[in-house]
Amino acid sequence: MSAFTLDVKGLTCGHCVASVKEELGEIDGVDTVDVDLNAGEDKVSHARVEASKEISDDAIREAINEAGYDLVSINR
Repeated sequence: MSAFTLDVKGLTCGHCVASVKEELGEIDGVDTVDVDLNAGEDKVSHARVEASKEISDDAIREAINEAGYDLVSINR
């Protein structure tokens, strides 16, 4: 199992969190997604993803974009 964190810009509420969790959860191999909405001054939220297999950066970026937000970085 692998785990990584994402920095996502634009999340402001519980609905935003649910959208990101839903889109990432649809990626084959993603087991859990936890999102910390406590963005702070930089307005960047953090998501921790656990996956049973390697997930491509493109798949992650596409899921975040589909949810309507901006992927700032992937921290593996």
